Amino acid sequence: MESLSPSFNRLVSLIARLPGIGAKTAQRLAYFILKNPRQYAKQLSDEISGIHEKIGFCSKCGLMTESDPCAVCLSARRDKEQICVVENPADALKIEDTREYRGLYHVLMGSISPLNKVFAEDLKIKELLHRIDQEKIKEVILATSPTVEGDTTALYIAKLLETKDLIITRIAKGLPIGGDLEYADSETLARSIEGRLKI
Repeated sequence: MESLSPSFNRLVSLIARLPGIGAKTAQRLAYFILKNPRQYAKQLSDEISGIHEKIGFCSKCGLMTESDPCAVCLSARRDKEQICVVENPADALKIEDTREYRGLYHVLMGSISPLNKVFAEDLKIKELLHRIDQEKIKEVILATSPTVEGDTTALYIAKLLETKDLIITRIAKGLPIGGDLEYADSETLARSIEGRLKI
């Protein structure tokens, strides 16, 4: 049932556009915002409205960052010979939560999906190949989601890299078939990184 307030309905409608949020959850979240002090709503609004000015994407790897290049790319403690290829920045955050991986990242900004009109040239694959040629990369870990699109993307990249002197691995163990990487729990993801398979 809709609220009698058009403003409240507009807020619910905007919240419901977020991924994974249905109408009932959007309504609960809108009520939560309304019940909290006005200062909370203002702080939330300020953070949302300023997010594009504060946060961007690393020009080197594609991770979300407030400085360019990002902290991962600049860190002397990361293994510069390993690069983990993910579909989106949220996948890299999930992998970081495992505390198992200490290499670099490369964000593709999606996966190959002809049905959705997303092709290889729409992704950051050319940039990945350039990084592999320019940097001293010895292992490429393909950490795309275990979906048809993720598998297609991983196989496409593996094919492009097969003539290069690289170890190419794919995370596998513990991830459900057809599931999105960003929804996997940290322990399952840690096992997947640890049990990656050579391609």
